[in-house]
Amino acid sequence: MNDQNILILNEKTDEVSLLEKICGRLGSVFTAPDLEKAIHLIESRSFQVVVVDWSLAHYSKLKGLFMISTSIIITGEDEQKLKSVVSSWPLRYYVDHHLTPTENWENNSFLRTLTIAFEHSLLRKQLKKLKRDREKHEFRLQDAYSQIKEIKSFINNNIVKEIEKRVFVEEKYQGIKKEKQRIEETLKKLYIANDVTSLLDIVYDIKDIVRAEGISLYILDENETLGQYLKPLVWDDAFLSHPEFSKHFVLIDSDDFAAYSTRHREEINTSDISSDKRYSRRYADQLKLPLESILCVPIMQDTKVIGVIEVYNKIKTAKEKSIGFSAEDQKAMNKFSEHISIAITKLNLIQYDALTGLLRPDPFFDKVIQKLNLERKRHTEGSSYAMVMGDVDWFKNYNDRYGHEAGNKLLRTLAGVLQLSIREEDLLCRYGGEEFLIFLSGLNSEDEASGFTERIRKNIEEYHFENQQTQPNNNITMSFGLTFFSKRRIRTWDMINKTNLKRLTNEADIALAEAKGKKFLGMGRDGIQDRLLLKNRVCVFDKGKAEKPRKPESLKQYMDKFIKERRKHQRFYTSTILIYKEKDFHKVTKTINLSLSGAKIPTEAQLNPEKTLELILILGNNACQLKGDVVYSELAGEEYFHYFTGIRFKDLAMKEKKILEDYFASLNLNTKPLPH
Repeated sequence: MNDQNILILNEKTDEVSLLEKICGRLGSVFTAPDLEKAIHLIESRSFQVVVVDWSLAHYSKLKGLFMISTSIIITGEDEQKLKSVVSSWPLRYYVDHHLTPTENWENNSFLRTLTIAFEHSLLRKQLKKLKRDREKHEFRLQDAYSQIKEIKSFINNNIVKEIEKRVFVEEKYQGIKKEKQRIEETLKKLYIANDVTSLLDIVYDIKDIVRAEGISLYILDENETLGQYLKPLVWDDAFLSHPEFSKHFVLIDSDDFAAYSTRHREEINTSDISSDKRYSRRYADQLKLPLESILCVPIMQDTKVIGVIEVYNKIKTAKEKSIGFSAEDQKAMNKFSEHISIAITKLNLIQYDALTGLLRPDPFFDKVIQKLNLERKRHTEGSSYAMVMGDVDWFKNYNDRYGHEAGNKLLRTLAGVLQLSIREEDLLCRYGGEEFLIFLSGLNSEDEASGFTERIRKNIEEYHFENQQTQPNNNITMSFGLTFFSKRRIRTWDMINKTNLKRLTNEADIALAEAKGKKFLGMGRDGIQDRLLLKNRVCVFDKGKAEKPRKPESLKQYMDKFIKERRKHQRFYTSTILIYKEKDFHKVTKTINLSLSGAKIPTEAQLNPEKTLELILILGNNACQLKGDVVYSELAGEEYFHYFTGIRFKDLAMKEKKILEDYFASLNLNTKPLPH
């Protein structure tokens, strides 16, 4: 408030003293007893408010002394006289009146009038400034308009072209700046990629940055049959699953862009496709669009090639004439390949399957050889081994129904369950597609190997998978084949190598074929139902009979622990909501399987056998209130922290029985359930 000046024009000393005290609260106060003194003060400074006694306040006396922005407050003791003096002032001035305050309670009223006067003065000054600014702006606009008209008359074609050139350069600069930001963001994504899915998603960002119609990503692999070859994780924008790898792999010594880039450790950037010897048939036959240009960059780890990334067909803008990839694209792809190399190394894709995170076959066999050689050097006696091949039952049915992405998700989940089902000393790999290979060590007998494998099979059978209810038998299951061998058999080998391990794998595969019912005698009425019964089991390769696997008798002892689950009615592997009451609390779970006589459910805590529970079973649109006795409640396994509980329905009424029968009929099952 210190920059606000107030002039008190009043010859009465006592009133001046009082007014000076009040006005001092809002600004700097100056006093004048007469017009001569007031004029002297007005010449040296500006005043926003003048507080003048009515006797000196007539307009004829003060005319010309104050600016239009100065607010006038007239004071006195007679209201009528004050109004009369106010009316003498022109309307363009802000003039107000107030009785001279004589009591303290009147001070606030006067201050309010004074504050309004200050605000009005300020608004007047601002308005005046705005008018001046507008006049200056209008003048400048007129001046600019005149200059533009003058310049316009001198503009020629060369000047126009120069302006267009500068605009183009600016647009190009902004485009380069934006592309640089996108590249930096993509490099950051590659740096923090913590799984294969996130890595492969970034591949599509790379394709967009270099404006390509397609992209492929390969990693270098090797086996005894093919030697070194490039295996595509992404082929022409598609994320490949294992069965599709064989369609698109590239032998290193072939005449092929990717193979050449790998052999010579150099980039290929060409749009002269048809005459190039490296233009192999797979590009012509398998790409979605005809190949017009290609940029192929090796992925290096120090001086070693570990993969290749290539993009196809540069997408041109309207201003671009070239059909190929630019030097800037090649530079960007080199940068991307460096960071992809870091990501591949971090995720260890050379050793592990990209989809499941399990060992790949060749590293798996390497680790088996390493393990066997180590045990031979230690002369460990009495230890035996088993090679176990597992295959997902009816996987094609699941894949066709829900698509490859759902199938890939199922395989990742299965890999996790298998890892939890084996011991720390065992080895597990994804052998191909929906096949998994397990190496078991530290076994005492064939019975122990088959029993351990049966436990793995049971873990899969009892795990709740997404969409399992639409599979045959309403469940996701696996079949297993195994071959058992001891140190004695190993000592007959000239050397422990992959060839011999693959012979063992082949024996396990033969046993797996039997477990899946690919070799069976006797058909049902339609030849399908009996075949369903032959899946979801374990078979052992019989070395005494060439390529004749058998189902081991020893499995019976491992099935005895599940004897309590036997029911006289058919079981349906359906998952539906079941609510049970335990200690006055209702708990929600799901059925693992269900029949007219009972159900199997997972529970967080162990329930007391022979205990009767109050149940609510949700069957479609019906809710059945039932009672059931707890038959058993056992820990699901050493690796799990929940229990499997068997319930026997008690005093089932005809109404509930009919609802259950109708529900089973609605499932529209055309297969028999698994054997009890």
